[in-house]
Amino acid sequence: MLDRKDRRRLDRSWDFWAGDAQTPPDGDWRVWLFLGGRGAGKTRAAAEWVNAMASSGAARRIGLIGATAHDARNVMVEGLSGLLNTADPAKRPVWLSSARRLNWASGATGMVLSAERPRSLRGPQFDLLWADEIAKWRLAGDVLSTAQMALRLGDAPRMAATTTPARSSVLRELAGDAATVVTRAATSANAGHLSPGFVAELERRYGASALARQEIYGEMLEDDATALFRRAWIDAARVRAAPALARVVVGVDPPVSSGSKADACGIVVAGRAADGDVYVLADATVQGLSPAGWARQVQRAVDAHEADAVVVETNQGGELVSDLLKKMADGGARVTRVHAREGKRMRAEPVALLYETGRVHHVGALRELEDEMCLFGGADGGGPSPDRVDALVWAVSALTKGGAGPRVRGV
Repeated sequence: MLDRKDRRRLDRSWDFWAGDAQTPPDGDWRVWLFLGGRGAGKTRAAAEWVNAMASSGAARRIGLIGATAHDARNVMVEGLSGLLNTADPAKRPVWLSSARRLNWASGATGMVLSAERPRSLRGPQFDLLWADEIAKWRLAGDVLSTAQMALRLGDAPRMAATTTPARSSVLRELAGDAATVVTRAATSANAGHLSPGFVAELERRYGASALARQEIYGEMLEDDATALFRRAWIDAARVRAAPALARVVVGVDPPVSSGSKADACGIVVAGRAADGDVYVLADATVQGLSPAGWARQVQRAVDAHEADAVVVETNQGGELVSDLLKKMADGGARVTRVHAREGKRMRAEPVALLYETGRVHHVGALRELEDEMCLFGGADGGGPSPDRVDALVWAVSALTKGGAGPRVRGV
């Protein structure tokens, strides 16, 4: 029987507890790509590897790239599975938050970087990188190519890339590269370290859908051939920044109810340029809030993008929904009520045609919206309500309402 000291040592032994997918692969590789479902232990695996490499002196100059500076700090550094909390207490690095730098006793240093600023990777050089949730990065192609060029120190520079997968050409190219080794893990593989019922709730919410295969089982899926929207259309028209916009609107698809198990409130911001092209600026969708809560989120989207109108579906809640938003607007953006008379797919078909002809551009990557679009209307019948797609359709239709589309009535 183990004594207390040995049990503590065993509890801290990552080599003992790590799953196969969480263990750095053997062999000659440059990129370790860990694709996992939500909560599959991706962050813990990368943090353990980085700490081990830094503490041993095998890595000296380390770059830590998060989707945003906030994500990098709150997840990769200070999170429960981040570098500070997973390190051996005797070897824990010192975190200098003002300098965004970690210092290990071995002399290794870690620099925290944001994927929102690709140019910040042009000066530094590294012998080890950790890139987290790359499927969320708005400028994934630019950041990854710049990061690879910065990975030029030492005899065998390497990168760990951890992410829940998405339908992404950048991710597909990275996974298919000869220098990349891919490991995969489902959420259930780490169920013992998650809240009771978490896996069951994910399965209840996503069912047997293709989205479940992506979000729970960590599979990287191709587009559904029968879906209304195509990844190739979105990628071909994607831009880094929008031009001057003549109008900006916020499309809203309110939920029927509130609470943790309610549908999300779809909130999508889009604008129209002088040539008539539409630019999708943001997906501000929220889930589980009260009507007052999601109305405040709509107001934040209006303020952040200086929108001149809120386009809200009123099939559920009718006048109460638009009245609530009018009160929140406080004399700013006007509220336009829309009423769905056709089915969701029929309403979306004119918008899909605009995407196919290259007239709608996404500003950066809008991962969750794009995933929902590329499953919408296809053979897959499971999954959550397409709240983001509905909000997108209302926003784009309002900006292009010269042709076919839902009927719009202003108030």
